[in-house]
Amino acid sequence: FSGSSLHPGLSLCNFILLDLKSRAPRGTARRHQPGSRARAPQKLVPLAYKQFSPNVPEKTLGASGRYEGKIARSSERFKELTPNYNPDIIFKDEENTGADRLMTQRCKDRLNSLAISVMNQWPGVKLRVTEGWDEDGHHSEESLHYEGRAVDITTSDRDRNKYGLLARLAVEAGFDWVYYESKAHVHCSVKSEHSAAAKTGGCFPAGAHVRLESGARVALSAVRPGDRVLAMGEDGSPTFSDVLIFLDREPEQLRAFQVIETRDPPRRLLLTPAHLLFTANNHTEPAAHFRATFASQVQPGQYVLVAGPPGLQPARVAAVSTHVALGAYAPLTRHGTLVVEDVVTSCFAAVADHHLAQLAFLPLRLFHSLAWGSRTLGEGMHWYPQLLYRLGRLLLEEGSFHPLGRVWGRE
Repeated sequence: FSGSSLHPGLSLCNFILLDLKSRAPRGTARRHQPGSRARAPQKLVPLAYKQFSPNVPEKTLGASGRYEGKIARSSERFKELTPNYNPDIIFKDEENTGADRLMTQRCKDRLNSLAISVMNQWPGVKLRVTEGWDEDGHHSEESLHYEGRAVDITTSDRDRNKYGLLARLAVEAGFDWVYYESKAHVHCSVKSEHSAAAKTGGCFPAGAHVRLESGARVALSAVRPGDRVLAMGEDGSPTFSDVLIFLDREPEQLRAFQVIETRDPPRRLLLTPAHLLFTANNHTEPAAHFRATFASQVQPGQYVLVAGPPGLQPARVAAVSTHVALGAYAPLTRHGTLVVEDVVTSCFAAVADHHLAQLAFLPLRLFHSLAWGSRTLGEGMHWYPQLLYRLGRLLLEEGSFHPLGRVWGRE
């Protein structure tokens, strides 16, 4: 990344880009928002029997990556697995242990996206999982089922004529390797959370609202670089801050979001699990003393900062849940903070240090503060947080990152 084509300030990367990153799942199922202009539907080509995509072996870098070792209930890595209780998915669970519901977060996200695609493709039909995490040694040596990174799937009606297209839908949903393995099922797997880290991050859904300096309340999908939005200053007071760039912008990306709900005053915020927002255990803490916390670690009873008539104030978290929504938007403001759905958040994700992230993004903020900084709106993730993530993995301790290995600096 050296060369005269970049702003001179980017040479600071050698000194302060010691952190974070953002990643975004690729190619999940796509749906059009109501009222949007419909595109010509993409023709989906079913996978042929015994075909796999991508056309490389499963445990290579171009697919799901190497086997990292079996996960047992008694092992430390068991906490990497999360149950999937999506009512739109049928789990065979022939062992009656719930093992088929256990999987990595990345696998869960892809499976939930696929469930939506299946229902859209075949109304009245659901996705069915016949094999998930295996703790009993029923699969071949070094199977990714032992790590909760693989699932075998069918449709609920068990119509084998659908399985070729089901496999294609799984590719579109973002699974890292899909194999039409058997006439009886399709095999899908994902990268480990750590190797996938450079592809995910922290975002808000397309319909999340922010407040402009004009007083208008607009969706993030309508925000443009140069807009001034409500944010929080270093002293904990409300301020308006320039939107410099989108670190991630994927209008048709389906994403699993953490839902944070408060009472007194009531607020409801959706953001990705690795995204940072500001919390305290006591409502008497000054706003400037609220600490950056991963959304996935926020608990009912804690306090977050919300915008109210007198300014910023604490609001008690009443409930935490998850929800799949469309769009992934991660604006970067000059102050590194943003008020979304009237809740104060960081612009960063994946690394639990907001101030370090703000420092690491200094070169990018300088570049886009200048008149000749790009104001164009692209799609996908910006290269800069990806670079930071790679540097952070080299320079920071493993514990600095989100437990799921998610990226930071966007969403």
